Amino acid sequence: MTHFLWLALGALALRPALGSAQTTPAQVWTDRTRVLPDELRRLPVGLTLWHSPNPVYPESNPAVPGGYVWKHRTAVRAEATDLEIVSCGSYIWYSAAGWQANLHETPAEFAELFNCPGGKLKKGVTYTFARNYRYAASAKSRYGGDALWFIIAKDAQGRLYKGYGLIETEAEPHSAK
Repeated sequence: MTHFLWLALGALALRPALGSAQTTPAQVWTDRTRVLPDELRRLPVGLTLWHSPNPVYPESNPAVPGGYVWKHRTAVRAEATDLEIVSCGSYIWYSAAGWQANLHETPAEFAELFNCPGGKLKKGVTYTFARNYRYAASAKSRYGGDALWFIIAKDAQGRLYKGYGLIETEAEPHSAK
């Protein structure tokens, strides 16, 4: 699995960078010999996080003529014990720069997005961000890339745990074969 992830990440690194208007992002992934961004390294896994469908393809957005939407949902489940959300967010990989900070949600934002009262995850219960959509205003602004969603939560003793899941967002609409 790790070998496959490295191959996939390496292939993405060979893609050309997006337009020159972007600013230099803060370094969130300083050890290029490791897959995970710094914030997630060394925390034990205590949550399962996944996306569906995955990969996700853009489709026409009826609300924005000429626009596109990637429709997917993200779900999380505490595996070993009840946990309380500390932070939630994602990193994106769309250029040779590798992982870059994307979203960071507060516990209150997580609670609302995932329909999880108080940001408290009950062991074995699945919480879902049902409309975790990505949008592009036009075909010109449509690009592929990967997002590494993560959640950091703590148990009753204050120990931190992580959960993470990779979603592949493709640039071109899915073609029927």
